[in-house]
Amino acid sequence: MTTTKTILVTDLYKTFGSTQALADMRLEGRAGEIHAVMGENGAGKSTLMKVLSGVHRLDSGNIELEGRSVSFATPRAAQEAGISTIFQEFSLLPNLSVMENLFLGKHDLPSSAQRARSVELLGRLNLDFPPERVVESLSVGQQQLIEIAKGLLSDAKVFIFDEPTAALAAQEVETLFGLIRDLAAAGKTVFYVSHRMPEVFALCDRITVMKDGRYVTTFDTTDTDHDEVVESMVGRPLEELFAPRAKKIGHCLLHADELQGDRLSAPLSLELHAGEIVGLSGLEGQGQQDLMRLLAGFTPAKGGTLCLRDSRVEQQNARRRIAMGLGFVPEGRKDDGLFPSLSILANMETGSAAPRHVGAWFKEPRALVADVMRRLAVKAEGVDQNVMQLSGGNQQKVVLGRWLAAGSRVLLCEEPTRGVDVGAKREIYQRLRDFAETGGTVLVSSCEMPELIGLCDRILVMREGRIATEMPATLATETNLLAAAIPGQPVPAEIDA
Repeated sequence: MTTTKTILVTDLYKTFGSTQALADMRLEGRAGEIHAVMGENGAGKSTLMKVLSGVHRLDSGNIELEGRSVSFATPRAAQEAGISTIFQEFSLLPNLSVMENLFLGKHDLPSSAQRARSVELLGRLNLDFPPERVVESLSVGQQQLIEIAKGLLSDAKVFIFDEPTAALAAQEVETLFGLIRDLAAAGKTVFYVSHRMPEVFALCDRITVMKDGRYVTTFDTTDTDHDEVVESMVGRPLEELFAPRAKKIGHCLLHADELQGDRLSAPLSLELHAGEIVGLSGLEGQGQQDLMRLLAGFTPAKGGTLCLRDSRVEQQNARRRIAMGLGFVPEGRKDDGLFPSLSILANMETGSAAPRHVGAWFKEPRALVADVMRRLAVKAEGVDQNVMQLSGGNQQKVVLGRWLAAGSRVLLCEEPTRGVDVGAKREIYQRLRDFAETGGTVLVSSCEMPELIGLCDRILVMREGRIATEMPATLATETNLLAAAIPGQPVPAEIDA
């Protein structure tokens, strides 16, 4: 990789009213490199990228692009100078075609050339549909790829990707990574903003860490590791992210005996006890979500028994199970976990609605919700703020807070920290441990093995639609979890349940 500087940021300052968003910030981008920009929510990453892309004007400092000092008054000025930004929020017009969206405002090419260029871009992104396809007919992941295609249209020198994989499936992520690597191979500078540590280490050459709007450090990816990057982001060692494990395990709160579901290959049995956090590990698509939805009551049981405390519930629907003390945090908070048009107050209070008649809703929830927000350290203007105005981490806390406010005793969590920065992760981990220590129990599914190892008391590994093994988290390593998860491989003897 060349060390030629394409872009150099020095002494950058930006304020909004009395808020200092950036202070003495610096960043260097080299030709041919993929450079991650990381930090907790509120670290200033988005503000920095919006300054570079012309959305915000800098207050003071200097931006050099190929040795020339620049300052952009508009996004178009940044694009014309050679900086292309793909933001997480879509800017597509849903009623127009893909081609019309790609070339909106660009009239320098005849329609035949526009179509040929569109077909080329769709092919690079492995999208098998014509450019005349209307955008609103596409999946969210396909729309995200079209947003990326818009950014690729310009022959930019610098490309900025802001959380580009948030809406993408695994295969789409691989396509995007190949495209980003191609850009770097062509000598472009790529800035990659992401919370997803595995992606950063798989893709990026260097990592710059920000905290409180300031530069912290820059690592060569090959010379650092996950723990060191996390510590630089939050100012504390990784092990301090997790609360101490359970000291005392209480009575059984959820018991499944030979429970059967359509998508599970074998009947399964498990117990969740008061005071403990149990992890659910496994490769993608091995039945973790199917098990969670079966326990929550979103898919029907085909046999066996399921007890919440002392009551049989295998024939009860999800609403009834919620009324009996079961809470469910889904993997997709925006699609399945939140009511986007409602306030924090209304979103949190919906968990308490199942055991009540409609007239009892919202009588005296404000003090309770405010207390839950305080315990979860939700950063918001107040209980009446619209939930979609919050950061991803704070939205996730609202979904979790719904069940704290409802007084649930059994909590099922799918990917509880997906898309959440490290600081918010620590707060969520602490609240899950608090929930367990006050008499609840938690079942957590996560694709992040270090998260399960640090958070949980014991871990169940799923393989081919069944629970393959169980182990204490203190004995779990990424190696033996993976060995237990791979279909066709024998379970290591030292962890064989």
